[in-house]
Amino acid sequence: MSTTDTGVPAMSARDTAELDELLALLAADDWPDDIAEARLFYDAWGTPIADDVTVEPRDGGHLLTPPNAEGTRTGLYFHGGGYVYGSLRSHGAMVAEIARAARCRMFFVDYRRAPEHPFPAALDDAVAAYRSLLADGTAAEDIVLAGDSAGGGLVLTTLLRLRDEGLPLPAAAACISPWTDLTGSGETHRTLADRDPMISQHVVALVTASYLAGTAPTTPYVSPLFGELAGLPPVLVQVGSREVMLSDAERFVAALREAGCTGELEVWPGMVHVWHLHHTRLDKARQAVARLGDWLRTRSGGATR
Repeated sequence: MSTTDTGVPAMSARDTAELDELLALLAADDWPDDIAEARLFYDAWGTPIADDVTVEPRDGGHLLTPPNAEGTRTGLYFHGGGYVYGSLRSHGAMVAEIARAARCRMFFVDYRRAPEHPFPAALDDAVAAYRSLLADGTAAEDIVLAGDSAGGGLVLTTLLRLRDEGLPLPAAAACISPWTDLTGSGETHRTLADRDPMISQHVVALVTASYLAGTAPTTPYVSPLFGELAGLPPVLVQVGSREVMLSDAERFVAALREAGCTGELEVWPGMVHVWHLHHTRLDKARQAVARLGDWLRTRSGGATR
């Protein structure tokens, strides 16, 4: 298999065919304006969680445990959806496969969503979930964070808040297509607007206003790109080359490195926003899930004790 210069597997003819089929499906439906309808629409893209993954309701979310979970390694997962959409229905199957790839149990955080619960509700819930793991006796070095889109941004703002509150930080974090800048100032928000089938400027404006509810978009706890990043644990960012949040990912990883932190960036050719959600359709999604899970596994200590 050929690869890009970052080690990401290059596109094959099969990958191109699978992507073309997905793009046709995505183009067939329009995102509803009504929030309740849009939530149902987004959930409908989800697929069933694999039968061999145990799903246990817990306070604040669900614990997903694959059969190959090792030791005490535990992940916290924050789903995407602009802080407005998204649930276990839309993301559960993908998160279960990430847990399998990371060989860990993964707590899917059912954080409160806007507009009913604007900032800082989601961040408060994310920090509370992390504190709960520590209180239960899970060591920080056994904990990893992961999330996609708005959830990827929430991973990063959670790291900032944990650091600022003096809590022990998790071993590592991985973000898929993270939303790091709610000002929308990134160049690809304009240059790739016509190529990204998943995100429209109209929807971005709606969810931004719903979540911020008057909070300045440059606040680091909503836009981690504007935060002081020193002292954060290693972060992996995966992003597609055709999505508007490409520049959000590139700029954040550059800022991480400038702050003296470890930031690894994977740009996947041709991929759409959070292509991992389409792991039943795209081999490239399965490859990305495998790489992300393996990266988390090798940076946490739960399997070694």
